[in-house]
Amino acid sequence: MVHDPGAVRLDAVTSVFDWLDTRADERRRAGLARRLRPRRPDSDLLDLAGNDYLGLARDKRVAGAAAAATLRWGAGSTGSRLVTGTTELHTELEHELAAFCGTQAALVFSSGFTANLGAVTALSGKGSAIVTDAYLHASLIDGCRLSRADVAVVGHADPAAVAHALRTRRTERALVVTDSVFSVDGDLAPLPELVAACRAHGAALVVDDAHGLGVLGPGGRGAVADAGLSGEPDVVTTITLSKALGAQGGAVLGPRRVIKHLVDSARSFIFDTGLAPASTAAALTALGVLREEPELATRVRSTALSLAERLRAAGLTVTEPAAAVVSVLAPSPELAVRWADDCRAAGVWVGCFRPPSVPDQVSRLRLTARADLTEGDVDRAVDVITRCAPPEAGAAS
Repeated sequence: MVHDPGAVRLDAVTSVFDWLDTRADERRRAGLARRLRPRRPDSDLLDLAGNDYLGLARDKRVAGAAAAATLRWGAGSTGSRLVTGTTELHTELEHELAAFCGTQAALVFSSGFTANLGAVTALSGKGSAIVTDAYLHASLIDGCRLSRADVAVVGHADPAAVAHALRTRRTERALVVTDSVFSVDGDLAPLPELVAACRAHGAALVVDDAHGLGVLGPGGRGAVADAGLSGEPDVVTTITLSKALGAQGGAVLGPRRVIKHLVDSARSFIFDTGLAPASTAAALTALGVLREEPELATRVRSTALSLAERLRAAGLTVTEPAAAVVSVLAPSPELAVRWADDCRAAGVWVGCFRPPSVPDQVSRLRLTARADLTEGDVDRAVDVITRCAPPEAGAAS
């Protein structure tokens, strides 16, 4: 008997995704439903939600370089980096990133996410061990999951726990993976202690410096440079080009032999279309701006500290920012969403982080300082955030 696909009942076909509706209802009841909010080019909202730390995303020099590169090279890179997707711009950007950050070499990826996937998976693998911080970024977590390595997750910012995990591992090779500045609370990883633990137990260190580049270190060279670890033979740094540099893309920086290994084996590099020329040129130009105006890094840090101090003085529970991220704790996911919505209605756009995006399960407003914020902008932000705060916000913990 020949099976007739048309004989299958329509209700049986349309019910295969009914479970999605159940999950959506569960998220809605828990205050965890998410929605996209299109941004207008002429918005008058004060943006404290994005990651444009140095205010370069709309800088005419940076945007102009992107437009010129598009006209010269085309809208896309046309292929993977190993086929047709590497332009002269990519090579120049890699050279300049390595020189700026003090490493032997750099490799540009299409995003910070793919850079982290490539670095973690290519430098570990079956028969190796990975030790990670419990508050790791999702891209690093996914890299660990894909690595096939033995993964140990230890307490947040706990070098002693890292050392114990390394000491008791059953594999010869090991990798310690951490953010430099953690993206939720904006606190700093203990990098000198972590590298000491790695060296005591024969491990390499991979640091995601997405929130450190352009903000920390001499001239904005990042948290790794600030810790005196630039160019070290056992340290690999990943960065994004979409935050302080105001563009898009990511990169891995480190010893030349590490970068060569990634070219040969990092699947998120080999099988991905190269970064568009526009983004490559924008990042290259933004890096030049940072070289010429190193005071931008100092300015964004002082603005973050001012925001935190003034919100804390108003009675809110605010973390101490190590870089540009300021975290204001909220009583619940539902109240966090309402608080953020009220701020937006009053003209200030703030981030709203809730589980599962926050590893400690505590919801919060996430503010990001920018180097181009004025004193008036800070006054306005503090006024709106405190005025819109729910009564329970001062007791959040």
